[in-house]
Amino acid sequence: MKKITTIIATLLFISTAYAQTDNAQQTVNMALSDVLEISFAGTGSATGNTVNMPFSSVNDYANGITSNDQQLVVRSNQKFHVRVKANTSKFTYTGSTSPAPAMNVSNVLSIKVSSNNTGGTIVGGYSNFKKLSTTGKEIIKNGQSGGNQNFSVQYKATPGFSFPSGNYTVDIIYTATQA
Repeated sequence: MKKITTIIATLLFISTAYAQTDNAQQTVNMALSDVLEISFAGTGSATGNTVNMPFSSVNDYANGITSNDQQLVVRSNQKFHVRVKANTSKFTYTGSTSPAPAMNVSNVLSIKVSSNNTGGTIVGGYSNFKKLSTTGKEIIKNGQSGGNQNFSVQYKATPGFSFPSGNYTVDIIYTATQA
């Protein structure tokens, strides 16, 4: 019986020692495209919240008022630049005065980059308030690739005393472009 057990153990050892193996191989190919997105942190979309700037005192009219920070987020797999412009040269007026007053954006509304966490640089003097116009001006240059590159802007409005009461609105457009 001992001999049979030894033979069985030897056969099991030999069959285990000569076990066969095989391999299969497959290639995985990822086709990455250039991607770029700019959005407002407050809404998570390309449309930001309305920035309300109420003028309620003589001091507001004399010195202007500044908005809270408006944070934008850029997600890109390459370096990028950001430009800003006003959609139109004049504010749209809603109020009781007729004919509607024509307030020029470039005379009244300024912008500055108040914080920059893009890895790029603030250009064109936009670390201080500069007038907005309908011509796109570069404000961030060589922002670094990443999924949460953000910066904040502030607006300053100084309409003076020449315009009647009412609501004056304009759309501001931010454009991100890969470098």
